[in-house]
Amino acid sequence: MPTSGPASEGADLSCRNRAVQFLLESKGKMAHTGSKIVIFAAIAGNAAIATTKFIAATVTGSSAMLSEGIHSLVDTGNGLLLLLGIRQSQKPADENHPFGRGKELYFWALIVAIMIFAVGGGISFYEGILHCLHPEPMRNIIWNYVVLGFSIVFESISWTVAFREFLKQKGDQGYFESVRTSKDPTTFTVFFEDTAALLGLMAALTGISLGHLLEMPILDGVASIVIGLILGAMATFLAYETKSLLIGEAADKKTVADVQALAEADPAVARFVRARTMHFGPDEVLLTMDLLFQPDLTVAQLAKAIDRLEENIRAIHPKLRYIYLEAKAVTGEAKEES
Repeated sequence: MPTSGPASEGADLSCRNRAVQFLLESKGKMAHTGSKIVIFAAIAGNAAIATTKFIAATVTGSSAMLSEGIHSLVDTGNGLLLLLGIRQSQKPADENHPFGRGKELYFWALIVAIMIFAVGGGISFYEGILHCLHPEPMRNIIWNYVVLGFSIVFESISWTVAFREFLKQKGDQGYFESVRTSKDPTTFTVFFEDTAALLGLMAALTGISLGHLLEMPILDGVASIVIGLILGAMATFLAYETKSLLIGEAADKKTVADVQALAEADPAVARFVRARTMHFGPDEVLLTMDLLFQPDLTVAQLAKAIDRLEENIRAIHPKLRYIYLEAKAVTGEAKEES
């Protein structure tokens, strides 16, 4: 015969919680699949492009081509760092990390921004200054044009993959609004990296072409400086956005409004006081909520109401992985909270 009572209810609740946890983890892994495809495409393209650029830089002596080779090499390493961040962020919670390691992704995304600024932008700018101070005529100029042509083609393919994934995440939001509100830095980081790469290639092609046609090798160095400035500006923007995620951003206003509406609609809740949220990763959000419950509830009814609220909230917003409720009863002495 089926059993009932506290023991069986506790077992059912435990099984349900494990099922919910499994579904949330599965959705998190699926959410990262698109990001990984974008990153793998960027790594493959940048590795091939970096090799050809360094060969061309050696043969021609072009400063802009050397800067572009460094840029592509840095982008290859950045893709590997983002993959590392995704892998680390998916590790389960433990005693030292009770909320998991979701913020590892934000940490490695910040490292990527620093790498772009310090290594990519810094070296490119330095190489450009040196070439401007000591300009040298380029040799075997045809190599530069061939490599730049192929690089633009391959980089455009990588950019298209990243742009399509970015559009999926963007939805109806504007481009910069989407980046500002996004909680997953991998896709927009690769997208902006590829955008900067295309702009850098155009700068390199312009500088090399004008330097060759006008017989002014100093323009090759100027192109390298422009590439460094492009990378520096893009890295600064990415670092700013990632810093906000690393510190801890709240969930979007719609999510908070939905939580409030669910709480206020529950018959056991007398008044909604406040809700606080914070992202521990793209698909892991902490929710703390202060509620005033009806004064005539028994302990069992209160426990059932809390379980019901958590289940209803997760049904609509599964990213709210950790939910903590501050339950208070309405009494004649209860004070209004500000």
